[in-house]
Amino acid sequence: MDRRLVLLSLNAALAVLLGFWALSPEQSLQAVIYGGYWAMLVLTVLFGWSLFRLTRVRGPGGIDWRSKPRWPAVLVIGCGLLLIIHETYGFKILMDEIMLLGTSMSMHLDKTALVPQRGNDIQGAFQLLAGQLDKRPLFQPFLVSVLHDVTGYRPENVFVLNTALTFVLLALSYITGFRIGGRGAGALAVLLLTSLPLLAQNATGGGFELLNLVMILSTLLLGMRYVERRDGDSLAAFALSAVLLANTRYESVLFLLPFGLTVAWVWWADRRVTLPAVLIALPLMLLPYALHNKVFSVSKSAWEMASQPGYDKPFALSYLADNIAHDLNFFFNTTGEHSNSLVLSGLGFIALPFFGLWAVKTLLALRQAPPARAALAIFSLGFAAHTLLLLCYFWGRFDDPVIRRLSLPLNLTLVIATVTVAAEMNWRGRIWRILAVVVGAGFFAHSLPAMARHDYSLQYYVGREMEWRREFIAAHPERDYLVIDNNSIIWITHLVSSTPILQALLHKENIVYHLRNHTFTAIYVFQRYNVDPETGRLLLPTEDDLGADYQLETVWERRFTPLTVSRISRVLSVREGPTARPVAQPKPLEKMTPAEQEKVREQFLQRFIKRLP
Repeated sequence: MDRRLVLLSLNAALAVLLGFWALSPEQSLQAVIYGGYWAMLVLTVLFGWSLFRLTRVRGPGGIDWRSKPRWPAVLVIGCGLLLIIHETYGFKILMDEIMLLGTSMSMHLDKTALVPQRGNDIQGAFQLLAGQLDKRPLFQPFLVSVLHDVTGYRPENVFVLNTALTFVLLALSYITGFRIGGRGAGALAVLLLTSLPLLAQNATGGGFELLNLVMILSTLLLGMRYVERRDGDSLAAFALSAVLLANTRYESVLFLLPFGLTVAWVWWADRRVTLPAVLIALPLMLLPYALHNKVFSVSKSAWEMASQPGYDKPFALSYLADNIAHDLNFFFNTTGEHSNSLVLSGLGFIALPFFGLWAVKTLLALRQAPPARAALAIFSLGFAAHTLLLLCYFWGRFDDPVIRRLSLPLNLTLVIATVTVAAEMNWRGRIWRILAVVVGAGFFAHSLPAMARHDYSLQYYVGREMEWRREFIAAHPERDYLVIDNNSIIWITHLVSSTPILQALLHKENIVYHLRNHTFTAIYVFQRYNVDPETGRLLLPTEDDLGADYQLETVWERRFTPLTVSRISRVLSVREGPTARPVAQPKPLEKMTPAEQEKVREQFLQRFIKRLP
């Protein structure tokens, strides 16, 4: 055992050296680009093998889904279908979901962790010509790339993954509730999650939020098993789940805290150290996360501070009060515009302080606590740290259409808090029936109408605009054309040749060449115009302007908001000679501060409503 501890210490020292000092930021990113796929492959195979080893011996408290009663399986399947049928499949958040898909495309085609920025169909073979490493962790795009490898490249493979993960998430939530308070608690956990429209929105999207929730519950359940059995196989699976969770979302690395505390407490309580080979290599397994995280030091724009004017640092305690106000607005909004669940918020926030007290009480008497409860109490520290981090985040306002998805782990915390507190106060075993009726009433009174109206999806016009691009691709299935678009990744991931507008400006001669030689059947350009609320004149932002040299003909046009017009035009001709630079336009809406944007919108909508026929 002493030798294993020495090896663990040496690996930890080596990981710190490689992760933080030995490699420059540029070298670190190159290592992730060319080694990220293989690192995820090794970790995923090891995790799968560790789970297989666990299936050979059922741990205490396990569930045999083949045994009676079988209604839990029916409940999980029914609730999963309910979440999926109320939403339309599509990419819901512009950059996150498309960047993840682009990374999966490069992982599939080249085994590199790059987001393609330029791509062309060259005599029938689609080639990626340029790319960059995205800041988002690699586990989700790796899994999508595996689907590409098995079934062939299709952008829709990400929807297949998230559909499967929806049912896995509900099954894991049932098992978690079952471990806390029996079958009634498991059923309540499933019903509470199903009442959340935000979950349905993400279940049919292309993001990594579902995988993040699955890995959180997987790590929690494996932690419970480890505290019960305290064997090497359980510890190996627990460790690998925690590592993959850290590689799912940036902030999920915080759940390494309860992992480490759980292992340390078991070792201390048993007065012995169990070190399987996987745990000895654990520090090196965290290298991909450490190296990848250097993207934030290489590119300051990775924090996206420019998206919210007035902020100069990503995290600060000063953001706490404002974020809490916005977050409460999300959780208790009654209009259905924020994809929240009133019944989950109501029950969850009532239960949350009692859950906190229960966790403190359990932590102070861990030796006497049942294993599952002990593991959950330790894991509650991870939920608390995760929530605090988001409350101190400069863009941590859950009532923002782009940020709502970040509330999913906190919603999961509310589910666990409700189930745990209800299990503690289960009066004569009737509490589950009472709460099931309450959740059902809340679902039909608030959640279902919200899902039917889709206000929370419709107000995020960028997502609808993205689907409009996909409609254009579906209407032009030949895909032998070139699209000039600043969001070129959308087209490239759908195997359409594309390049950014800046490239078309800097290398105008290339566009002239392709027009002259009829390389493509057509060349299109996507542009988004702003509507001047005073005059109604369409203003083209400089970043979308090709200048006077390009003669365009409108092909498709749609107005997604009162103050924006999206347009796809065909390039008819390009004037040769020196490039005429675009003329700077007035300050566009997205460049204004939130207060300026709100003022402009209110003024326009007031006039708009007064003039309705």
